[in-house]
Amino acid sequence: MIYHVCKAADWALAKMAGRYTGSPDDTRDGFIHFSALAQLQESVARHRAGQSSLVLLVVDPVPLGETLKWEPSRGGALFPHLYGVLPVSAVVAAHDLPLGPDGAHVFPADIFA
Repeated sequence: MIYHVCKAADWALAKMAGRYTGSPDDTRDGFIHFSALAQLQESVARHRAGQSSLVLLVVDPVPLGETLKWEPSRGGALFPHLYGVLPVSAVVAAHDLPLGPDGAHVFPADIFA
């Protein structure tokens, strides 16, 4: 699985449209940013710190085919980038990603199990 965090309102619109086109940052960069599980917490802390009303999308990479590329980013680590839209049908789960009392996001317990 690969993971993407977006605003809850954007995800609600995507569900109605049947596809998610990405955030303004994704649009600027020309692809939708994803993380592998091992990269998820650091990515969220770095790029979404303090943001509320977020949703964590759990995505099956198989239906994305060749539009999904693993490319070097921070420190040379390979990150998944989607060059196209994300079909809602590829999202296997969506979880609210609330802020905890310490201001850090609280991930669903089963994500890291």
